[in-house]
Parts: sequence; C-alpha cells; structure tokens
Amino acid sequence: MNPLTQPQLAGICRRLAALAYEAVLLFAVVFIAAYLFVALAGKTPQGLLRWFFYIYLLCVGGAYFVFCWVRSGQTLAQKAWGVRVTALDGSLLIWRTATLRYLLAVVSIGSGIGLLWAVFDRQRQFLHDRMAGSHIVLAGTPVSD
Repeated sequence: MNPLTQPQLAGICRRLAALAYEAVLLFAVVFIAAYLFVALAGKTPQGLLRWFFYIYLLCVGGAYFVFCWVRSGQTLAQKAWGVRVTALDGSLLIWRTATLRYLLAVVSIGSGIGLLWAVFDRQRQFLHDRMAGSHIVLAGTPVSD
C-alpha cells in the first residue's frame, strides 16, 4: 500500500462512541431475535434450551457483525460515526478474520480487558483488533483491493 494512502486510524473517543451506539442497535437486533425464538419455542427457554438460546443469540450478533464487516467494513453504528474495520493492509476483512474478530471482541469487550488494553496500547487499538489483525480507520480512507 502506498504510504500516502495509508488509512488513518480512528481515535479512541470516536471508536468508543461508535461502540456505545452499537450496543443500542445490537439490543434491538437481539430483542427481535429473542422474541422470535421464544415465540417459536412457545415458552421461556429453560434447562438445555436456554443454552441453545444463548448460542443462538451469539450467532445472530455474529451474523450481523461479520456480514457488515465483510460486505462494507461498517455496521450501521460505524457508518454513523465515520469509521470502518479493515485488515492491516487496508482491505476489507475476509469471513474468517471477521468471525475471529467478532469472537475475540465478545470476550475482550465483554470482560473489559479489551477496553483497558486500548488505554495502554501505543496506537490505542482494542485487544481484539490486535489479535485478529484488523484495525478501525476513518471511513474516508479508500479500501484497497
């Protein structure tokens, strides 16, 4: 990649704002998915069905994020905040990398370790981005092929 077209990393405040907005949007997606599951099951999930319910919700969230990152590099919240997820070379994520990033983010952000990591990281990147080989850049940067 040409150094003159090197993507500009998004700042920590913008990424945290996008993350907060993402939580609001994800709540709506998960709420609808949970409603459909309970409606089809005919009851509140209990016992073994509850574990399937949790896995189902994890997969619904994953499908939303992975599809958006592979297709355009942006979820709705990331579009609103002008950021995009890319591979380190500036290209869009492939399915495998996007899935890995999602699973790592669930653990990293869910535990808080990924947010704490960003405070000490030299580029203020989240732990799951470091581990998956991705980063969040300003959306105005062109995606390389």
